[in-house]
Amino acid sequence: MYLLLAGTFFIIIAIYFVDWAMWKEFYPTIQFYIICNLLYNFIFYHHTLWSYDTSSKVWLKHTFIEILFSFIIIPVIIMIYLRFVPSGRKGIVYIVLWIFCFWLTEVMFKKMGYFVYDNEWNEWWSLLFNMIMFPILRLHSKKPLIAIIISVPIILILLLFFHPSLNEIK
Repeated sequence: MYLLLAGTFFIIIAIYFVDWAMWKEFYPTIQFYIICNLLYNFIFYHHTLWSYDTSSKVWLKHTFIEILFSFIIIPVIIMIYLRFVPSGRKGIVYIVLWIFCFWLTEVMFKKMGYFVYDNEWNEWWSLLFNMIMFPILRLHSKKPLIAIIISVPIILILLLFFHPSLNEIK
């Protein structure tokens, strides 16, 4: 039920806050996020750091939620986030607010039992990840190649800390 509500909520948010005339400007950054997210889901298939708790619904699986998240929720979030980023100090405050709102939403879903951490991941790692992700998304929207180059060592460091064993790679 919460999946249906979340999807509906973000479609309504998209209607009112997304400037659809600018979608092409945001499209490369949306693709960047989706590629990174799906790559995580592929590499960590048997060694998840976090997942959605779907035990209460037989038909609802992590994969379905991830598809909704990757192709509806995140594009809407990225388009709203990038559309309103101010410059200067206000931009820093804006990004920090997004980091904490995104993180608090995750913590709330964890406390409600919809989100599960595994393999040493926790809400503090998520906060750190968000502190990296939101500035990288902003950077990607302005200078994609630099954002990609910076992302590679970050991904390697995360793999160093949270690597799946070779037996866990599909």
